[in-house]
Amino acid sequence: MTAAARRVQLEPAFLLHHYPFRESSRILELFTRAHGRVSLFARAARRGGSALPAALQPFAEVLVSWSARGEAGQLTGAETVRPPACLAGDRLMSGFYVNELLLKLLPRQDPHPQLYEAYERLLAGLHDAASDPARDLRLFEKRLLEELGWGLDLAQDAGNGEPIEPRRAYRYRVDGGAEAVDGVAEGALVFAGSSLLSLAREELADPQSLADARRLLRAAIEQCLDGRPLRTREVMRAMRAHGGPAPGG
Repeated sequence: MTAAARRVQLEPAFLLHHYPFRESSRILELFTRAHGRVSLFARAARRGGSALPAALQPFAEVLVSWSARGEAGQLTGAETVRPPACLAGDRLMSGFYVNELLLKLLPRQDPHPQLYEAYERLLAGLHDAASDPARDLRLFEKRLLEELGWGLDLAQDAGNGEPIEPRRAYRYRVDGGAEAVDGVAEGALVFAGSSLLSLAREELADPQSLADARRLLRAAIEQCLDGRPLRTREVMRAMRAHGGPAPGG
């Protein structure tokens, strides 16, 4: 007996990635508000020279409809809510970097509506020329880790439970938290207490706290990736090597 198809209508979503399937179709990876990351087949999406339905573009919010009997569904409709965020240079690479993070770290069919809203705010920030893209990225990475249950303890000393002191130095263990450093404060993951508190409060208003947040969040994300490489980081390194823009991912 065949199970009835589950139908979803007009679900807000962003396209994270797509790739060919058979001769004229594609598989879409979408980040949706109520269903998390979903995979959908878009049949005949490439027929007539069209790579995708016109509404489905990176960084554009769309309303998608689909039917499914298993994990992967069949796209039945897509319409634009708002046009794609106009990104270029390092801001464009930052957007692709975040999309790759979501693909690598989000399990399928696991709703994260607050993270969806954080993604919307990130795209708005990357689109806004007056916004600092590095700060926007750091705040999104922090919220991503929190949503996935890997949030950083930035308020207290893991060794004694005392509040973090702005003037002290701390060594941070991603799987254990911050511990005050006595003596010489050296190492890749040694930070001023003021930087940890700035990240905890989501301020990052000065260059030092922003740079420290990048080092700490990168270490935490690499541990979550468990050795899986990020293609966008390889592209960023190549761009830097050839004198191109240096995105903040």
